[in-house]
Amino acid sequence: MEYNAQEQPRYPPGDSESQQTYTASAPEYTPTQQKVSAEGGYDEKQSSATFEETFKVEKPRYNDLWAVVLLLAVLGGFTAVSAIALKAYAANHSFFGGGIYGGSESFSLNTNTMYLLGFSVLIGFVLSVAYFMLARAFTKQFIWVTGILNVLLGFATAIYYFVEHYYSAAVVFLIFAVFGAWCFYSWIGRIPFATLILQTIMDVTRAYPSVLMVSFLGSLVAAAFGAWFSITLVAVYVKYNPTADSATCDGGSCSHAKLIGLIVFITFAGYYITEVIKNIVHTTISGVYGSWYFCSRSTQGMPRWPALGAFKRSMTYSLGSISFGSLIVSIIQLLQQLAGWGEQAARQDNNLIAVALICVLRCLIMVLQWAVQFFNHYAYCYIALYGSAYIPAAKETWKLIKDRGIDALINDSLIDPVLNLGAQFVAYVCALFAYLYLKYTAPAYNSSGNYNAPVVGFAFVIGLQICNIASVPIKSGTATLFTAMARDPEVLRMSYPELYERIVRLYPKVQQMIHA
Repeated sequence: MEYNAQEQPRYPPGDSESQQTYTASAPEYTPTQQKVSAEGGYDEKQSSATFEETFKVEKPRYNDLWAVVLLLAVLGGFTAVSAIALKAYAANHSFFGGGIYGGSESFSLNTNTMYLLGFSVLIGFVLSVAYFMLARAFTKQFIWVTGILNVLLGFATAIYYFVEHYYSAAVVFLIFAVFGAWCFYSWIGRIPFATLILQTIMDVTRAYPSVLMVSFLGSLVAAAFGAWFSITLVAVYVKYNPTADSATCDGGSCSHAKLIGLIVFITFAGYYITEVIKNIVHTTISGVYGSWYFCSRSTQGMPRWPALGAFKRSMTYSLGSISFGSLIVSIIQLLQQLAGWGEQAARQDNNLIAVALICVLRCLIMVLQWAVQFFNHYAYCYIALYGSAYIPAAKETWKLIKDRGIDALINDSLIDPVLNLGAQFVAYVCALFAYLYLKYTAPAYNSSGNYNAPVVGFAFVIGLQICNIASVPIKSGTATLFTAMARDPEVLRMSYPELYERIVRLYPKVQQMIHA
């Protein structure tokens, strides 16, 4: 679909202008003063149309089906590896121990590690839910609290690692803390605008409780998969580690090559499946926010069950596009993880040149990951509403954002960076817990500290991924608002005049975008 900068439709996609109009006499945008219905939402006009009828998908409806096949193959492979490894683990359960203590093995991960990662999942889930509730309860203070807590914990964690003489982790966390402090300081002037956007998004979540339900269920699924991933990781380690006293290496089935290959595969599968879960939640919630923007103040009204309709589309027509975008991000995340392992090995060998080169490589990969995730984040909003294939959606969304100048608005909104700091905060806590757990339970396999880096690293990633999914409602709301503004900015001015005026006061460039 070609985008015409002069075209300014004032109706949801799929309807004709004669069927759907926005009027200048639309009610003022004061959601906190509107009447609340018995169901907890705002007493707004409801449409007899469904989400699918309001946001129609043009043929071909199913896109990027090869990515669905790949996703199913990865999920099937992960399930098979997990089943084989867990069966072997269960057969030698007494050898590996039935709790934190009591195992006989001393060469690799065991039940002690399963408990560690399981607690990390629980901590990540509880903190992530609490973090989201903090945003709802203290919206105005949320950005300040997030920035300050993240910086303080980052420095505290780095100092603690220095005291413990765990210098590699101390340097990494110190760099994170310094960078986070610098970012937060540079953002102070933009906090009022970010607060307005955040308040708008949270008002919508209060209007439509289905957003919270989708977020909670998504976080729960992510936590359950995190627990499954954790026990699978440990079971694979103990089954395929080629150590002489291993109770599971019968018939020469173990080797370092097989162990490394399987660890790389399940790590990739963990990233991939988690990304798909997150993006299904994202597109589902984007459907609700898109319905709110285009329909809640229109003559047609909100479609019925927008969350359910958007979820059905995410699991059918758009699953291939979601899987395609998630695959790209997962490959980059895997490369980042492999580079981290390589850096750890280089540090153990005291190869400073290799450490420096890998650090540069990790920075480049990090920039690439940020760019891809940025494109994906807004492309999924377009996919949620229009059902496009992944590549056309990414191109169209970027063209819309650039033509309207919304990219500058996005850069100044701060919502995503602040939420990333929040996810990093949760990851800090999970990583610190993992380190303390290893220190005070003192499992025999970690007597030399060789497993500190990988175990702490996995705990960090688990906390990060769970919190990223828990914060999807805010990220999705922000991205959908900006994408909808790029698609049809006139709707904002005519249907939400008070919100428009408040944005203009804080960000005058919006007027230029509206009339572009």
